[in-house]
Amino acid sequence: MTGENRPNPRFEEDLRFERSDGPPDYGCRTDGPVRYFAVADEAGTVLGYVWGNDEDGAAAWEPRPSAGTRAFNGGSLWEMKLREFKARGTAPTVALAEMISDSSDIESSHVVPGSQAEAPTLAALKELARAPDTV
Repeated sequence: MTGENRPNPRFEEDLRFERSDGPPDYGCRTDGPVRYFAVADEAGTVLGYVWGNDEDGAAAWEPRPSAGTRAFNGGSLWEMKLREFKARGTAPTVALAEMISDSSDIESSHVVPGSQAEAPTLAALKELARAPDTV
């Protein structure tokens, strides 16, 4: 033993990061108006909102923080549904309309009947999501 600290030669290797194409996704930002609908659990608690904007090709799930982890966990299933529509090349608001017309529940949550609406901006919808006891 020489007592000399030699760096591991693997620390000097160049790493190659290859980007893998993940599942297709709508954009998650827009400055325009957004169409949306509310999603509630079996008890009727609004967990969040599914929204879309065709001009920017954007659509996503906006959780209600007051609904806790159920809103965040439940939203992943609605996001997966949006990815399915994106993979088929469906416009965001058409995807929303199809989700509304499909009466099947997604993992103990459902579209709140009559909750379809339009917000002037995504920021306005986010503000709605943060408000207590909203639909």
